Amino acid sequence: MLNTIIGYPRIGGKRELKFALEKYFKHEIPAEELKSVAAQIRKQHYGYFAEQNIDLVPCGDFSFYDNLLDTALQFGIIPERYVKSGLNDLDTYFAMARGVQTDSVDLKALPMKKWFNTNYHYIEPEFDGKNVVKFNPVFLSGLIDEANELKLNYKVAQTGPFTLLKLVKYVAGTSVNDLRDALVSEYVEFLDFCRSKNASFVSFAEPSLVKDLTAEDKQLFVEIYRKLLSVKGNLKIGLDTYFGDIRDIYNEVTSLGFDAISLDFREGRKTFDLIRANGFPKDTVLVAGLINGKNIWRSNYDTVIKALDELKSLGINCALGCSCSLLHVPESTEFETKLSAKILSYLSFARQKLAELNEIKAIVNGDSGADKFLADNRALFSVKRVEDDAALDAKIASLTEADFTRLPERTERLRIQHDVLGLPLFPTTTIGSFPQTAQIRALRRDFKNGAITRQAYEDGIAALTVDCLRLQEELGLDVLVHGEFERNDMVEYFGEKLDGYIFTQNGWVQSYGSRCVKPPVIWGNVTRKEAMTVKMSAFANSKSDKDVKGMLTGPVTIFNWSFPREDLPVKTSIQQLALALRDEVLDLEKAGIRIIQIDEAALKEKLPLRRSDWESEYLDFAIPAFRLVHSGVKPETQIHTHMCYSEFNEIIPWIDAMDADVITFEASRSDFAVLDALKANNFKTEVGPGVYDIHSPRVPSVDEIVNALKLIVSREDYHKVWVNPDCGLKTRGNEETKKSLQNLVEAAKILRSQYN
Repeated sequence: MLNTIIGYPRIGGKRELKFALEKYFKHEIPAEELKSVAAQIRKQHYGYFAEQNIDLVPCGDFSFYDNLLDTALQFGIIPERYVKSGLNDLDTYFAMARGVQTDSVDLKALPMKKWFNTNYHYIEPEFDGKNVVKFNPVFLSGLIDEANELKLNYKVAQTGPFTLLKLVKYVAGTSVNDLRDALVSEYVEFLDFCRSKNASFVSFAEPSLVKDLTAEDKQLFVEIYRKLLSVKGNLKIGLDTYFGDIRDIYNEVTSLGFDAISLDFREGRKTFDLIRANGFPKDTVLVAGLINGKNIWRSNYDTVIKALDELKSLGINCALGCSCSLLHVPESTEFETKLSAKILSYLSFARQKLAELNEIKAIVNGDSGADKFLADNRALFSVKRVEDDAALDAKIASLTEADFTRLPERTERLRIQHDVLGLPLFPTTTIGSFPQTAQIRALRRDFKNGAITRQAYEDGIAALTVDCLRLQEELGLDVLVHGEFERNDMVEYFGEKLDGYIFTQNGWVQSYGSRCVKPPVIWGNVTRKEAMTVKMSAFANSKSDKDVKGMLTGPVTIFNWSFPREDLPVKTSIQQLALALRDEVLDLEKAGIRIIQIDEAALKEKLPLRRSDWESEYLDFAIPAFRLVHSGVKPETQIHTHMCYSEFNEIIPWIDAMDADVITFEASRSDFAVLDALKANNFKTEVGPGVYDIHSPRVPSVDEIVNALKLIVSREDYHKVWVNPDCGLKTRGNEETKKSLQNLVEAAKILRSQYN
């Protein structure tokens, strides 16, 4: 049996790519140095693959920012405005990813969305019919040359044409039919190019196959691959699917004649059933995705081997793989020096998953050392890792419908809140965080390293908080935030204050571009040991005559942005978090906080990719969990929530059912597409669609924001509209933040004068 992987983390074990990118964006290093850092990272990766005897390694999975953006650039799906900018290939690429604003060029970034059911964000390509669709190996050529020079046994990893066609945004009256033929022709050119480079294996990633497919979708896929497989020549062609099963198109896929097909056995609920019922072609290699590519726990070797044995008994030629790319887990546990040996024995990051692939292959093949590999793994799984919490289990079991219901009804609550809070039309606010400057990071680092006392650290944070409040008052914002300078991350911060969590030093995962997150790990049962935010929120609220929001992260987002337990149902883990946060909300209210924001930025992230599974497997407990958090507050306490960078249109009725009083959405980067869905569903909650994109260094003009607000009020009752950026300001600089918010407040005043 052989083994392979779909993809590998690219930021580097110590985030080398992140820091090089940020220097390049600031014009501190040239493109050649950025490319040199990237090449060194890839060389290290190839060394790891060799150490662990990975038989077929990916080439082309590396990206400076995002793989789908790479593919769009490579096939000429570049909007005309970027082509006309006069920028070189690399800077055109970054302009599409994050926008650009100079004396001569002012371009917004393309929309950014969540990659299927993960916290990774992709850049949405745009097709307007003016794109010159033409294959250009802008980055790929060098990657293949590099792999050839190193004499690797590699596969060219490429996003497939079906998924690209499904994820492109079609504008100006265009549709998939306007792009498909030209694109498929250029994929033929891509195959010719791979042959010319002496590549022998190409693997197309088609994760869109795991979603609900129409008859037209299936026909499109089959027609595309009949064409590509008919011209493959001496190339081997593989298909990578992940994040679910391909129940809608299994028979069509397996009959096309692929040389290898990767199937997900972790999230693919029906993958085994499909194989048992329909068989699998004997002349195709099944890459069995049995190692979890999205979580960080060791695999149970007996479970994996049992599955492989059954596949072998069915006469299937198997290779062992991961359920998806390892992009979604950290690089290696070797960088963790503070976790105990016991904890580390249970953790498996990307490099450890390579070792698992090697060890299981050795066991199946009967290689030397295999007995010890299996014995050590069995010893790990022979003991119970987490003890039960009977009191917490009883508390969850005793919940009734009343615990999930807030009274009075929202319309009556909003009337009371308007009287109590006395806010103007088009109230202005921000989402929560303010820029995390070098000064703040140095303060946090000095305290962590013991260079300053806790009191000095807290005094420093307090001073920064007061400065932030004064700035917001000077700008004229109506509802303030305290800036969150004491918080390292919107999830890790809460995890540190809850029992049941453990934390890594370098467990970084790419979220988008140069932005990395370090998800905490749910190790045991989660409970609140003490108040988490009340002291800082009460302090900030006492320093201004305006309301300062209490800021919390919601239970679903904390869960989705953590590495969760695999020995506990998702519903139970989320309910544990909801009970802890409910206590925090009630304590904030007691401390005099009149507006409390409970962010659920990741609500949609774990939504099953198939609509038929939505309610039974997720929404029936995710939405009530949010209601559980806030149902106990008084009518005059206003509950806000925030969501970003997901396609929420399809679940708008469920979002309204969260029963918040105000919700802020990411909207500007996706051209306010959410507005039509809000109108169509008669959305009841007051709403703040973000009027400018904070993930770009651009400063929006007053006119730009006024036009955004006019678009919003053309679809929403203006009495319900809030004015805010589309997300937190943590990643932005002070000066651009101040200018952007000045323009935001001025735009709100203009709308206010018109509608008063």
